[in-house]
Amino acid sequence: MTHLERFYATVERKPVDYPASWLGLPVPDAHQSLKEYFGIKSIEEMTNAVNDDVYPVELPYHSPTSNAIYAAFDFAKDFESGRDDDYERTLTAPGFFENYSDPSAIGDFDWPEPEKYIDPAECLAAVEAAPDDKAVLGVVWSAHFQDACAAFGMETALMKMVLEPEMFRVVIDRILDFYLKANEIFYKATAGKLHAVLIGNDLGSQESLMLSRDMIKEFVLPGTKKLVDQAHSYGLKVIHHSCGSIRPIIEDLIDVGVDVIHPIQALAAGMEPASLKEEYGSRVSFCGGVDAQYLLVKGSKAEVQAKVAELKRIFPTGLVISPSHEAILPDIPPENIEALFKSIS
Repeated sequence: MTHLERFYATVERKPVDYPASWLGLPVPDAHQSLKEYFGIKSIEEMTNAVNDDVYPVELPYHSPTSNAIYAAFDFAKDFESGRDDDYERTLTAPGFFENYSDPSAIGDFDWPEPEKYIDPAECLAAVEAAPDDKAVLGVVWSAHFQDACAAFGMETALMKMVLEPEMFRVVIDRILDFYLKANEIFYKATAGKLHAVLIGNDLGSQESLMLSRDMIKEFVLPGTKKLVDQAHSYGLKVIHHSCGSIRPIIEDLIDVGVDVIHPIQALAAGMEPASLKEEYGSRVSFCGGVDAQYLLVKGSKAEVQAKVAELKRIFPTGLVISPSHEAILPDIPPENIEALFKSIS
């Protein structure tokens, strides 16, 4: 089978010669060691070095505040006095709408306009640079819930959902509108050349959902469905990302049309591959499964190989075998990455 044929057959749960694989997205701090180990000149060459089936392409975005679509919104308030220059903001930091309660004041924020910062020609060039025989994955993220949390600060956002739901809703809907417009530019510019897209929001912790299933269904999944439907209208498979223990909403993700659930965080509660296959394997596919919290970091090559063999027994198809986190961090020894991929074929 070709890489593309293997990818489609795997996510459509059809017979394969062996399951499709995806390396993920190595972070910059991991690039040098990977390049040295695999004898490559650029991280883009990794897909051939490990015989990967998927080639990711991030949606090109360039604004005065960001060169990444996942950081398009500058919601952070001014740094507090006394902070070090290296201080990094998180979703828990205060956001622009922290003290807002009036939905009609939504225009107070300087909302970016995607058509100003996304060049269709650059989108096409980025996708056309992908190898001809790979499944090209558009990494668009479209993390409307996570961005809404950043817009208020996470604790405030969760309280707004309960006490001032219309204020939260007007913000998350405006964020969703941005992503739908941005994705439309990307999809139109690359029509017929993309095969799948990666979207998602982190909704789980190690032990459970971060908020109730009912709140996710009310505030998050309607937007997710619009993103899924938009991608499907261009003939794209949709891989939905959420770290953590998300078993209680897998049924809901199936209902909104997700094709692949990523990443099967191997050590999270309720995310055991065998039970996921038994309960959901006839209706949705998965991606991930090879633990990136402990196994890939501290395990031996033999242990990595044994895990891949186990996953192949459970999922002869229907699982794109991949690390259980999209980011390949520098604490993962390159030899364990090699062991992972050599065990798949």
